[in-house]
Amino acid sequence: MKRLEALFAILFLAVTPLSPTKAPAAGEPEQERRFAAERARLVDSISNYGRPIGESANPAVLAAMRAVPRHLFVPPDRRAEAYRNYPLPIGEGQTISQPSLIALMTHLLRPKKGEVVLEVGTGSGYQAAILSRLVGRVYSIEIVEPLARQAAATLTRLGYANVAVRHGDGYAGWPGHAPFDGIIVTAGAPHIPKPLVDQLKPGGRMVIPVGPSHSTQRLMLITKDARGKVVERFIIAVRFVPLTRKIRG
Repeated sequence: MKRLEALFAILFLAVTPLSPTKAPAAGEPEQERRFAAERARLVDSISNYGRPIGESANPAVLAAMRAVPRHLFVPPDRRAEAYRNYPLPIGEGQTISQPSLIALMTHLLRPKKGEVVLEVGTGSGYQAAILSRLVGRVYSIEIVEPLARQAAATLTRLGYANVAVRHGDGYAGWPGHAPFDGIIVTAGAPHIPKPLVDQLKPGGRMVIPVGPSHSTQRLMLITKDARGKVVERFIIAVRFVPLTRKIRG
């Protein structure tokens, strides 16, 4: 999961261009072919992720999840579990969300090519990698410096060139790149941060878990219409690690 950015940046980690990640091809190690097969089975198994909101899955979201190697975004000792539909620890007391929830949250953003999206809480970088295949640019903030560094390195190595990762407290968003077409928050916030609402474009969408720490939270969809009117919609009950504002080095 993840965290938020302070008004003043502590560290900026830019992801440099490489070739896009591709599904393992014939002749590559057997283990990679096995992971690709497991990934395909997982995506097939969660293709009804839109049921809680009464919508069909977005084929582009499913395609992104088929393409991104989740096993490379979890610790080596957890790779055997990478394509199970449940959260996994990624170190520093943080987790990577279950794939079906990642798919639903991504779907709720209505991502489109060319859009600019802010992610609050980079974690391992997996959610940013999914988004990178669906939008034009992803700006991601992580409050735990070791995770920020590791995620930036992983994204760079795998070729996700349209993602920028920054270490800091993302409560204040990323004003230098605002406004955003979409904002996704991957930790449970006690309330909806006003700076994030302010940085949402008219017509934009924000997905955020809201509620007490270490308890059930409400996954909320925040929309802003062309006149700036904000509407909140409850989606489902969820449980995320808490959103904190204490920067961790």
